[in-house]
Amino acid sequence: MDSLINAAARALATGNPLAALDRVALRDDPAALALRGIAMAQLGDLVRARELLRRAARAFGNREPVARARCIVAEAEIALVSRDLGEPMRGLDAARATLAAHADRANAAHAGYLAARRLLLIGRLDDAARMLEAIDPAVLPPASRAGAWLVAAGIAMRRIEAAPAHAALERASGAACQAAIPALIAEVDQAVRAFEAPAARLVTREKARLLGLAEIEALLASDTLVVDACRTAIRTGKSIVPLASRPVLFALARALAEAWPGDVTRLDLLKRAFRAREADESHRARLRVEIGRLRAVLEPLAEISATEDGFILKPRTARSVALLLPPREEAHAEILALLADGEAWSSSALALALDVSPRTVQRALEGLAEAGKADGFGRGRARRWMARQTPGFPTSLLLPAVLPGG
Repeated sequence: MDSLINAAARALATGNPLAALDRVALRDDPAALALRGIAMAQLGDLVRARELLRRAARAFGNREPVARARCIVAEAEIALVSRDLGEPMRGLDAARATLAAHADRANAAHAGYLAARRLLLIGRLDDAARMLEAIDPAVLPPASRAGAWLVAAGIAMRRIEAAPAHAALERASGAACQAAIPALIAEVDQAVRAFEAPAARLVTREKARLLGLAEIEALLASDTLVVDACRTAIRTGKSIVPLASRPVLFALARALAEAWPGDVTRLDLLKRAFRAREADESHRARLRVEIGRLRAVLEPLAEISATEDGFILKPRTARSVALLLPPREEAHAEILALLADGEAWSSSALALALDVSPRTVQRALEGLAEAGKADGFGRGRARRWMARQTPGFPTSLLLPAVLPGG
């Protein structure tokens, strides 16, 4: 590479895209196109950046596989920022393999970190953790190392592991300071604030209070039967019963938990689960069926006994029952939690992250827009969504995470 290309690359590494463009803005050779693309990405013009990187990759062709693979990795990073988690990410694994085969360890590790970041966004925590474990942080430049530690912190937070999350955030902060890139330092600071913010609200018969991540971890490790409305699951220790796909059963379990150690009348259960205004025979029959189903799925953790007026929840081994709620209950809270990262998401990426249909997400986004909680811009496949400022979000317990048995 010539001196101008070297100087532009150094400027980009320190987060100074304008200095890089001063050196290569008028050049159209493949290396200059790639650097211009990265510079435009740092300046926020992601459409132009992606176009330049694709031109560079075509110009490098099969004769320069390493340079071409680097362009593919850079385009994948832009796709992550654009929250375009589908098609543009599919070439990342092949590019990473090419870089590793040609002993480009730093860029191969960076590609691995990007793959782990995508897996984190869609809630595949175990796969993301395995990807990170295969990366040697020492070969990454400081900026990428900070990003990798942020991914590690995100995995720990979604797993509700406070100490590993705190340690990863400290390492991310150190790497960001070493990189001396203001935007990266701000991103780490935002992650620290999310870690320190209340992650859930604990509701018992006596009181309600906000909990931090470490307090939630202690609660879940205790002998308490927890009805978790953040993850739509019921758990005692390591035993977990996911109910995300069975909203009626979870509504019944939540009502029983709120009333514990007392019972809930049949009419109250009908109102909560079926929105029934009165208890006619068809409603009472359906309630008996759903209570029977709930008894079956909760059999390892608790029993549900009939009382004169309704039903009561009785833990088998747990000493008490607690209800875990988001810090603030909002319609479509999971979507708001994802949008709260400040990036512009496509509806297809949200659907992929939440494992629901795109049409379900589109209806939810339209409702959030009508309520003034989200804004959409662009048209067709280029349409993106961002959240307006929503106090109380995000919380790691609302972000995607695959539960055991889910």
